[in-house]
Formats: sequence, structure tokens, C-alpha cells
Amino acid sequence: MIKVGSDFSGIGAFDQALKRLNIDYETIFSCDMDKYARQTFIHNYGMPNYYPENVYDREIPTKPLDIYMTSPPCQAFSLAGKRKGEYDKRGILFYNSHEFIKKNNPRYFIFENVKGLLSDDNGKTFARWIDYLGGKSINGNPVIFPHEESVPYHVYHKVLNAKNYGVPQNRERVFIIGIRDDVDNNFSFPKEQPLIKRLKDVLENEVDEKYYLSDALIDYFERHKQDHKDKGNGFAFEPRDVNKPATAISTKAGSRQTDNYIKVKSATSKGYEIARIGEDSINFEHPNSETRRGRVGKSVAQTLTTSCNQGVCIGAIRGRNIDNPKSRESGLPTTQMLEINENGTSNCLTTVQKDNIVVEFNLPGKHEQSSRVYSMNGISPTLTTMQGGGQEPKILNDYRIRKLTPRECFRLMDFPDDFDFSCVSDSQAYKQAGNSIVVNVLAENIKKLNL
Repeated sequence: MIKVGSDFSGIGAFDQALKRLNIDYETIFSCDMDKYARQTFIHNYGMPNYYPENVYDREIPTKPLDIYMTSPPCQAFSLAGKRKGEYDKRGILFYNSHEFIKKNNPRYFIFENVKGLLSDDNGKTFARWIDYLGGKSINGNPVIFPHEESVPYHVYHKVLNAKNYGVPQNRERVFIIGIRDDVDNNFSFPKEQPLIKRLKDVLENEVDEKYYLSDALIDYFERHKQDHKDKGNGFAFEPRDVNKPATAISTKAGSRQTDNYIKVKSATSKGYEIARIGEDSINFEHPNSETRRGRVGKSVAQTLTTSCNQGVCIGAIRGRNIDNPKSRESGLPTTQMLEINENGTSNCLTTVQKDNIVVEFNLPGKHEQSSRVYSMNGISPTLTTMQGGGQEPKILNDYRIRKLTPRECFRLMDFPDDFDFSCVSDSQAYKQAGNSIVVNVLAENIKKLNL
């Protein structure tokens, strides 16, 4: 039986990986200060022998562990955060983990963090981490003059993406594997695997109406449109890769609010076609085609197809400059755009739910409403943004938008369906999933250790 311990244990992705590999293990300690994560952890694995809340109060066991797992908070380095790096108090928690390794001397250690760590302070932060951890070798290259604070380990580091290890999520994370100098040092990172499971395979068949954002999203965009009324900005589509021709990319109001239209990328001399809101339809088939034209059906509906994952795709709501969506220059006026991800995976899960929303294109007979007409011959309803007798632009009636459910989020982190998060609220469940580690990526790395 191997002895393991973990800091920043969260909801136990490390435990899930060990269980999946049928490894007989004893948890010497786990540590996490989030009370809701602790509730979920205890609910699924029971109370650890030693379960401190704060790493600075955690006692370091004298007997070396077989594996020490640590994932210091990533917000200090995340591209989605303020990126204060080591100026953020969360960014210096690495040194606490380094101290643990120095004193406990485990056979192996595993670090996991966001890809943004690599570029923090122009790469100096990550270089310092590796200097402190790799006193013997770094990615197979011997260290001739180790740092005075380095520990005697052979370290291997690499950015691994969950979508390359069987999980349909575009989630890049840095993994650092440490091997003690007296242990067999023949580690290599696991080979990438073809992605067989797709996004549609993790979505639930029946979803509670509370997860659909239609009313809330309408209000959200209406408020945003009012804020930018002087520019007349309305709801917008944007493909996840802005270099790809796809779907509708922007909406603007003309001289009157009743003149709303949508520009649709198309292989015409202008590079787009005009779809009149409330009158025309848009064909989403073959969104990556460089020669596709005729996407807009003038006053008629296009034939409904099952492209984009059989009527389902993932999107994210982003604030983009309406005139130059590619620009990331700060201070520019922005409008909220729905960016469609067409690669069959989810975006990286975070604790912000607008980063992953499910777009369901209405198939015949699905989500039928009195305001829509469906044909058994597969003809889609006319594209419209009008509801009732009003003339204000609303959400397109060809699709519905919802959040991922908590269960879908945990599936995208590769947790099994028997993982029970019912002891916490949905908001806490979303946070816990977004902060966790993809189970199979951990498991594939652990399989490479000589346990």
C-alpha cells in the first residue's frame, strides 16, 4: 500500500485517479481551506486521517510519502485572472510546497498549474520553480550547477491538454513530475490519444428548465444594448476561431431600431451576406468552407441539418470590440458576442459559467413552442428575433441557450457519474469542477511512475 498526501486537495481528483488505476493507497493527509470543497471531499471519500485547512498550519510527516500531489491556486497566473503572479499572495504558495518536498523527501511529486504560469514575469517565475525543484536533471538534461535551494530530484515538465487524453475539453495545464534521485528514473509523459468521446457524449438527455438562459440572457443583452445605444449594438455571433468563416458574426442596428440585420460571413465579393432579422434564415452547414455562399435564405427557411454535433455546440459569451473582434486592446468599447466553438470539445472549464454555454439548434419536434412552426420534412423555422408584437431584437428563435449542468461539468473533468456533489449548491458544484484536475490526465501520468 502506497502512502500519499496532497495539498490544495479540492474535491479529490488525485483520489479519483488512484481509484481508477486500482492502486491500493493510504491517505496520510489532505489539505484544503474551502469549506464546501471539504464537504464534497468527505462526502465521497470519508474523513482523512489528517485534514488541515491551511498549508501553513499543516504538519509535515517525517516518513517520506510515495506520492505528494500539489496544485497551488492558479488564479495568480491564469489568463482569465489579473495575473499578479508572485505579487499575489496565492502565487507564493509554491514555496510552501517546495518546503514540504525538501523536508518530507517523497519518492515522487506531481505539480499541476495553468499554462499561464509559463509566461508569468516573462518566464522567470516558471524557471525559478524548475530551478528549485530540479536539482538533478530537467527533462532529461543533467543540472551541472544546481540552485542552492534546489531539491535532489529529476523533474519533467510539459503542457498537457485534456482533449489529447480522452476528455472533450480544451484544457491546457502544466504538469511537473518529480522523481527522487534514488528512484528508478525512466519517466516519460504519456502518449496522446485520439479523441473518441465528443462533447455530445457528455451532455445530459434531459435537462431541467432552470439551466436554460433564454429569459436571463435576453435581459442581459437588452441591458448591454441599452448601454451602447448610441452605437446601436445588438446581439452577436462570433466563431471561436475568428479566422474561420462561420455563422453570423455581428449585429448592428441601422438608423432605426426596426432596421436590425445580421452580417453572415460568406464567399461573396463583400465577404458577407445580409440576413434581415425576422424575415431571413441562416444556414449553419459547412461553417469552415472557404467557398461557401448562399448561406442566407431570403424570406424562406433553410433545410435543417444535424451539423455542429447534431444540433448542439458549445459557446462562450465574450466582450469584444464590435469593429475589430480580434483586438484585445484594453479600453476599446465592447459588445457581448456569442463565440461558437466548432471543434467538438468544450472550452476550458472555469468558475465563470459564461465561458461554456450550450447552444441547442432546434431540431424538428424538440422544444416546440407555440410561436414556432416545424415541418416533419426537416424544414427549419424562419430566423426571427421578434417575439410578441414588439420590435426590439431578441434571441434568435432557431436555438436555445443553456448553461452546462453541474453533472456535465464533472463529466468534462472526467469524474464518474457516481461522484456525488449533492451536499453543495449548484454554484459551489460549478466552482469545484472548474477548480479541479482532469482525472484521466492525472491517471495517465501516475501510470508512468514505478509504483
